[in-house]
Amino acid sequence: MSDNDDSRRKQAYGDPRESREAAIRRAMRVYLIMGSTNVPAGMDPAELLREAIAGGVTCFQFREKGGGALAGEAKLALAKRLQAVCREHGIPFIVNDDISLAVTVKADGIHVGQDDDPAAAIRARIGPGAIVGVSAHTPGEARQALADGADYLGIGPIYPTGSKPDAKAPQGTRLLEELRAAGIGAPLVAIGGIAPDNAAPIMAAGADGVSVISAITLAPSAREAALQLAGATAEPQQQRQQ
Repeated sequence: MSDNDDSRRKQAYGDPRESREAAIRRAMRVYLIMGSTNVPAGMDPAELLREAIAGGVTCFQFREKGGGALAGEAKLALAKRLQAVCREHGIPFIVNDDISLAVTVKADGIHVGQDDDPAAAIRARIGPGAIVGVSAHTPGEARQALADGADYLGIGPIYPTGSKPDAKAPQGTRLLEELRAAGIGAPLVAIGGIAPDNAAPIMAAGADGVSVISAITLAPSAREAALQLAGATAEPQQQRQQ
């Protein structure tokens, strides 16, 4: 991985005076996950992403999975289009699971699950400047992922979700509260069934942000949905900092 790649990644995090952890924490606030299978028929994924960013999305994860998902050159082409939108607006472009794709497009980072390689091994492949996120469902998984070098943790599912058929049982905010009570200060982003009307309790429990799929992709207006999520996550965050 070249120095230019690391420099570009730093630009995606925002203010160069900001610490790496602080920049990643800030990027977690409204985190959109999307692939072609999550977008309504006839809608351009790149245009939806543009609208969502205009509303307040702070980080984007390309997750191309499910029935009818793109593969090969078609998947690569869509990844590059969505990455270009992220670069245009200065937000991190994260790839879900596919390390080869992340390396090929020089993604800002990758998000993996518990069945994937440890964060340290993934970082060795994608580069030292990349963001590495790991999904965690128990305190043990969370601690191990951080010990392995994860930059942030995806915690959930918080509420029931239909976006991921293989999702585990919802657990509410219990794990978020448990991790913060144990002194774990790493960036935490919540996932699973989150919408503007239920985001505030998640932030109050210790999350740095919320990650969503359908709350934005299936909303009548991606921009308005993102705007509402940005508002719902702002107030509890400000209260914690006071």
